[in-house]
Amino acid sequence: MDNTAAAAKAAIRNRPTSEQRAELLKLRKEQFSLRLQRVTGQVVKPDQFGKVRKRIARLKTAIRAQAGAAPAVAAKPSRGKK
Repeated sequence: MDNTAAAAKAAIRNRPTSEQRAELLKLRKEQFSLRLQRVTGQVVKPDQFGKVRKRIARLKTAIRAQAGAAPAVAAKPSRGKK
């Protein structure tokens, strides 16, 4: 990993949670806007969908790490054989 990527990750992690949540809301609105533009036939750069989605995932990961939460995917209880 190069220094710019590491610096970007550190910048995301070092922000207060309130700023991270505000950024997350902004990105969700941007994602909605991109979807709306695609549906209405406006010109959209296809790479933006993936970039916004990945930025959202990075922010959510940083928020979850700061909260010290357990992983989002929990194991389902086994039902056993019938």
